[in-house]
Amino acid sequence: MATSIRDVLQLKKIEMIEDSSQEEDESDEETDSSEDDIEPTLKYERVTNDLSNILAKDCASCMAVHEKFIALGTHWGMLYLLDYQGNKVSDKEYNAHTTTVNQISVDENGDYIASCSDDGKVHISGLYAPENNQVINFDRPVKAVALDPLFYKSSAKQFVTGDDKLVLTEKGFFGRNKSTILHEGEGPIREIKWKGDFIAWANDRGVKVYDMSKKSRITSIAKEHDKRPDLYHCNLYWKDGRTLFVGWADRVKVCIVKDNLVRDARDLPTRYVEIVSYFTTDFYISGIVSLEDKIVILSYEKEENLEEGEQHLANRPHLRTILPRHSEYEEISNDALSIRGYQEYRCNDYHLESIQQENLFYIISPKDVVVARQRDQDDHIEWLVEHERFEEALELAIKHSRELKRCSFQEIGKQYLNALFENEEYDEAARLCVKISGKNKDFWDIEALRFQKKCQLKALAPYLPREDPTLSAITYEMVLNEFLNFNPKGFLQLVKEWPHSLYSVKTIINAVNDILDTDKNNEILLQALAELYSFDKDFNQALSIYLKLKHKDVFALIQKHSLYDAISDNIVELMEFDEEQAIQMLIDNVQKIPIDKVVQQLEKKPKYQYIYLHKLYKKDAQSMQPYAGKQIKLYAEFDRKELLPFLRSNTSYKLDMALRECETREFYEEQVFLLGRMGNLSQALNLITSKLRKVEHAIDFCKEHNDEELWDNLISYSIDKPSFITGLLNSIGTHVDPIRLIKRIQTGMEIPGLRDSLVRIIKDYNLQICLRDGCRRILVADSFNLMARLVKTQKKAISVDINHICQTCQRKILVNDLQYASDITVYFCHHVFHDDCLPRLSSTCPICTTQKRAPGSKIDLPIERI
Repeated sequence: MATSIRDVLQLKKIEMIEDSSQEEDESDEETDSSEDDIEPTLKYERVTNDLSNILAKDCASCMAVHEKFIALGTHWGMLYLLDYQGNKVSDKEYNAHTTTVNQISVDENGDYIASCSDDGKVHISGLYAPENNQVINFDRPVKAVALDPLFYKSSAKQFVTGDDKLVLTEKGFFGRNKSTILHEGEGPIREIKWKGDFIAWANDRGVKVYDMSKKSRITSIAKEHDKRPDLYHCNLYWKDGRTLFVGWADRVKVCIVKDNLVRDARDLPTRYVEIVSYFTTDFYISGIVSLEDKIVILSYEKEENLEEGEQHLANRPHLRTILPRHSEYEEISNDALSIRGYQEYRCNDYHLESIQQENLFYIISPKDVVVARQRDQDDHIEWLVEHERFEEALELAIKHSRELKRCSFQEIGKQYLNALFENEEYDEAARLCVKISGKNKDFWDIEALRFQKKCQLKALAPYLPREDPTLSAITYEMVLNEFLNFNPKGFLQLVKEWPHSLYSVKTIINAVNDILDTDKNNEILLQALAELYSFDKDFNQALSIYLKLKHKDVFALIQKHSLYDAISDNIVELMEFDEEQAIQMLIDNVQKIPIDKVVQQLEKKPKYQYIYLHKLYKKDAQSMQPYAGKQIKLYAEFDRKELLPFLRSNTSYKLDMALRECETREFYEEQVFLLGRMGNLSQALNLITSKLRKVEHAIDFCKEHNDEELWDNLISYSIDKPSFITGLLNSIGTHVDPIRLIKRIQTGMEIPGLRDSLVRIIKDYNLQICLRDGCRRILVADSFNLMARLVKTQKKAISVDINHICQTCQRKILVNDLQYASDITVYFCHHVFHDDCLPRLSSTCPICTTQKRAPGSKIDLPIERI
């Protein structure tokens, strides 16, 4: 019996929240419909098996639940122990009483069970050991009983009973029972709950709490309603060792036992009860328990006023979850329960018990027992699916995949797909396929057929996997065929995007050709066909289509597959289609498409010929030497500004041919350059002065060639032209003596800016004098500085120590005996010689001269004689 509830609670699931009956009016139906949109907090299952057989013959009067078992009392006085499937526990069936069992109590460990009845007996049984079994006869109806929670290990074996008195019974001396009256005089006691140190009970006047640790009563909670206690019993529930729920008639109180902090208050209990929440409901209370920070109430609808002779039919009981406030409450959920025979029952016929640790709630009626428990993720997801909130369900299925037992992401996804197809939301269905497919190839093949039947493969195409997994070729061909027939642009896009290995290229080519037989000029399909031919390595077919369409991809096709031989006769066509790309391709592939071939094909298109040769010249001028003459004509025709730079930078053309071309077109600047290169300087200067009439140009020309005769010719030409004279005066000062020009100026000639020109000449002359003087001073100063450094260097001493030897005789230079001393010569290369050892007085070191001086050269190393 110690097996976990979650493991053994495998009850047949029943639907406890039903639609309203046909007898209810339309407004009730609308209310039920709106309530269906609110997810219930709990789910419900009916306890069956042996329990069904028991209740078929008898009626349940009370129940106690424990983590190990269910204890059921009946109106015939029987006491049954059941497992959570409703099966009897063997040898645990007690014929304990002769009349209705009023209350059952189980100790904290589930080792002992006590029951009481109107037959005046209290029956206590040990489930595992009989030593403490006993039957106590009180000779009066006992309405309530409660075992000490620690009865299983307490030596006193205490329990309390309630009739018209609250009696505490415990073992005394010699093992005899000792009874103590804790309270009396306020009517029958119908409910007792014992938790920790506190006993709570209810009589006709209210609820009392007794502190067993202090042996005193600590509070009295007034009844505060006029309902008969025998018809509307008080429901007590300890949420924990300090929090007590009181549900009586239509009133709810939440009470907390607190310690009295007033230490010096005499005759006051050390603990007191504070009511933290108190409110009135619009229903009667048949049971009350806790659920986390909320309250679960088994409620009974209040009766309507009946006319005389009208028979009352009770409504279904409700299990409500509420959040208590100070003087009101918030209803979280409200579930109507279909209890068997509910039409005949009253408020006192229902009971509510719970296993707090498992959040399980047992609803007991005379002929039915239903267990409610918190809905798990499977329940939540099933409810979301039922209400077509599939997106939320899928998210939860991913998040809680390890917790799910009945639901799976794939199954939810398939239900969602079915719903989307019913609503014709094919785009959303296609996106969903990606989420739920994983790498299931069969799933994609099946769903593709499903989309194909609806002619909606266009929605699925963007999401079809292209690798890992790769689907059957038929699936891809099926999609392409639908696009081919209904959406040619989409077909072309798929041909470009999809790897051609996914399908049979030849099959698709045949299908496209079949359509082109009736629509030969369909450019979109022609473009797609060119792509397909490329995939099939039939590049000539693809190229012919691209050229026909003048499609930009023709260049990519040519370069990718080196189709340069195939286009050698289509160069003009390519240039007309895209001049820039065509020329760039030709320039980049000169080895594959010879320049002669291109120039020949472009002969009738000189503009293209010029562009091609110009760009090729910019890239590789050396290779363009054979075409220099042609380039001169093309530059003269299409781009004169490039002609003169070309003439200056190139020497491969014929000067006379170039001169004739320029003379024909009257390109004077180019003629001047060519005449200058040919040596006809005077003719060139004459052309500048007579045709161009630019004195600056003439001056620059003379400066460039620096010829005295040219200067004389220019001066002679300019002598009667004041504007030319001004230009010469301003510019020739650095190349020609201005006096030559000034002397030849006619007296009385008006020359604009003459004064300024003369002033400038004088300033230029003074500037030249200053510059020359400055240069002279710098040279003189540098000479002195260098001479001073040389003298300083030569004056420096050179160290000669005892280890130095003469490089000729190999004897030591320094000796102690002066009679053997001699004069020495020391070179700045640090070679030392005796004067006697030198063949002659020399200003250069014999050793260094031999090693470093080349024949015919002279190296003078400074010397110092000592």
